Amino acid sequence: MVLHIKNMVCPRCVKAVEDLARQMGLTGAQVELGILTLPDGVREGKSLDQKKLEELSNRLHVLGFELIDSQKARLIEQIKKEVIFLARKADGEKPKENLSLILSKKLHVDYNHLSALFSASEGQTIEKYHIAQRIEFVKELLVYDELTLSQIAFNLGYSSTAHLSAQFKKVTGLTASHFKNIKDLKRKF
Repeated sequence: MVLHIKNMVCPRCVKAVEDLARQMGLTGAQVELGILTLPDGVREGKSLDQKKLEELSNRLHVLGFELIDSQKARLIEQIKKEVIFLARKADGEKPKENLSLILSKKLHVDYNHLSALFSASEGQTIEKYHIAQRIEFVKELLVYDELTLSQIAFNLGYSSTAHLSAQFKKVTGLTASHFKNIKDLKRKF
């Protein structure tokens, strides 16, 4: 049984769902971003009944997650998962393909369909969502204070520090150096 979960965005989210599955006795559960896979007969020789599914849904909700039941919602979550993965990729290389081609190949769906579905559901384009996720990662790296802005720009594949700085200011309304000085500014999840 494969359950799709909304709002899982990082390894801590995966750990939280793994802990919940263990607490509920869902042995053999496999968790990855946005997906909880339960083997057949997972719970003491029985499949997950409606009552346990509702309990799981309620407990996920308390953690800030939500079970997804529609195909469209699943596709939107898959888009978000892929975009977050790409936004957090810090190998110093610019992608050889643009975002639209990467998503189309990965999800096996025409990008125009993905884009229209995402925009209608989320109220923003996939590209704007991608930029926002990249800037959230930059904010995280700035708070850690282990890398300079130049190193961050290089690691995330920005064409220049100036490009990153301009994008950061456009999204946050702050310069990166000002943000770094006011570390108590809360990150948006």
